[in-house]
Amino acid sequence: MSDKVTKTDAEWREILTPEEYQVTREKGTERPFANKYNMHKEKGTYLCVCCGNELFSSDAKYNSGTGWPSFYEPIAEDKIAEETDSSHGMVRTEVLCSKCDAHLGHIFNEVLSRPVCATV
Repeated sequence: MSDKVTKTDAEWREILTPEEYQVTREKGTERPFANKYNMHKEKGTYLCVCCGNELFSSDAKYNSGTGWPSFYEPIAEDKIAEETDSSHGMVRTEVLCSKCDAHLGHIFNEVLSRPVCATV
């Protein structure tokens, strides 16, 4: 992607809250059912909290029961990247922002379950 966003850890820490940094840059996880976008129902577009990349439409959001915002498809396939994650004794598909490599979540049961996003 030609518009790749790269920053130092210090630069990311300046623009993100500690929780956003821990989730997106250190591949952490928000507590389920404790984030403001899990049950968010307003129409709009969900953006990457790090770089503003348009990731998901509210039309693709659904209640997965996982406690995190969940989507069944991105706005466009080139908006996300996928990597194999073999941490925690499991093999899962990790989903990243294609523009800045922010950790967005994992694919569960063939659907996208995403922790940290901002909405417009």
